[in-house]
This record gives sequence, C-alpha cells and structure tokens, in this order.
Amino acid sequence: MRRTSAFNVVTVALGLAFLYLPIVILIVYSFNASRLVTVWGGWSLAWYRALLHDEAMLQAASISLRVASLSATAATVLGTCAAVALTRLGRFRTRLLFSGMVYAPLVMPEVITGLSLLLLFVAVNADRGFWTIVIAHTTLTLCFVTVIVQARLIGFDRSLEEAAMDLGCPPLKTFLTITLPLILPAVAAGWMLAFSLSLDDLVIASFTTGPGATTLPIRIYSEVRLGVKPEINAICTIIVAVVALVTVIASLVMKRGAVRRERIALAAQV
Repeated sequence: MRRTSAFNVVTVALGLAFLYLPIVILIVYSFNASRLVTVWGGWSLAWYRALLHDEAMLQAASISLRVASLSATAATVLGTCAAVALTRLGRFRTRLLFSGMVYAPLVMPEVITGLSLLLLFVAVNADRGFWTIVIAHTTLTLCFVTVIVQARLIGFDRSLEEAAMDLGCPPLKTFLTITLPLILPAVAAGWMLAFSLSLDDLVIASFTTGPGATTLPIRIYSEVRLGVKPEINAICTIIVAVVALVTVIASLVMKRGAVRRERIALAAQV
C-alpha cells in the first residue's frame, strides 16, 4: 500500500488554499456588518437586504445569467455538431480550415477576439447590446465544447451505432437514441464550462456590449474602481451558491444515469 508523504499533503493543501481561500474570504465578508473590508463588525445580513434594493446590480446579474444560458446552449449545440463532423466525416476537403476556425478562439487572445467581433458588428451595422454579447460568447465558448465532446467521441464504441443501423435505424435516430445518451455527460460538461466562461467574461463583453446590456462583470469592474461595495460580496456569494448547487445536481443526475445504464447493460447480458 502506497503511503502519502507529508510533502504531498502540504502541496495539495497549499494548492487548495490558493484556489479556494479567496472565495471563502469573499463569502465570509458578505456577512460582515461593517462596510469596511478590513474591519470585522460581526455577522449580519444587511448587505443582502441592501442588494435587494440595488436595481443596477440585480439587472446586471439577470443579464449575465440570461446571456450565459443562451450562449452556453447555442455553443453546446454547435460544438456538438462540430465535434461530430470532425470525428465522423473523415478527411473532407475543408477539414483543416474548418478545424482551424473552430479552435481559433482557444489560442487567440480575448482582446483580439473582442476587437474582431466589434469590427464585424460595426461592418454589418448591428446594434450592440444583449444579442451581440450572446453571439460573441457563443463564438468564444463553442471551441471548448467541441474539444470536450470530440474527446468523448474519439473513444466511442461505434459498434453500438452499427448494430442499430443494421437493425434498420436511420442515422439521425441512431444519433439521438444511441450516441447522444452515451455522450451526454461530455455534452453536459461542455455546457457547464461554456456557462462558467460566459458568466466570467469581461474583455469580450466590454467590446460587444451596448446601452442597456451591462453584464455583471462589467458592473462589478466599474464599481470596484471606486471601492469594493459589500453588495458585491453578497451577489458574488449568491452566484457561487447557485453554480455550486447546479453542479452538484448535474453530477447526481449524471451519476444516477450511469448507474441506470449499467443496470440495463447487466440485465441485457443476463
């Protein structure tokens, strides 16, 4: 049995502290009764009550959640289609150009991506606002979904699809009833990653936003320059709680689905 060394334990502890200690501090200070971040005034829900009256912050949070949901859904659909095309269509003529266009946002700085999208929207005379941010975030997150789903499809057992088509199942129905349920964990992981990236984005949103479409990162950045308001800690704590809850629920659903599929497979073998 391999023993865990003290060095490994300390390294893991320091890594986890580096990642999560700032979040823990933010959550704790969202319950601080004092307005000053450096002064602890006791436990209080005053800033959560004040947040309910901060219409600008609540509107920005609502816009960010709607943008993240729409862009993540669009990116998941398009990214899944792109992954299927790259893994199932072989070496078609424009494969290199297509893959380069899909993966470009992975290696391109966000400033260049945001400026390019801004010039595009100006060229087509599009009014910048909510939908331009959705399009920009879909462009940004599509490549991440493609990478995740493509990695799952590469190791996929195609004999299941071949067996279904041998029994007369059309290709589209085979994908929807056989392939999609088996790659659903990767698709869900891609959606959650796209949602998180969209919710966190500041650079591209600042290039493509317009009047009445201020996202939460932009609102927070504009207010932090004048000093950290306790309401910011409160809204961030709420978002962390919501994202954590959604992640736990998704993990439980995928785990239950995996267990159900294993039971079906064992029953079929018997």
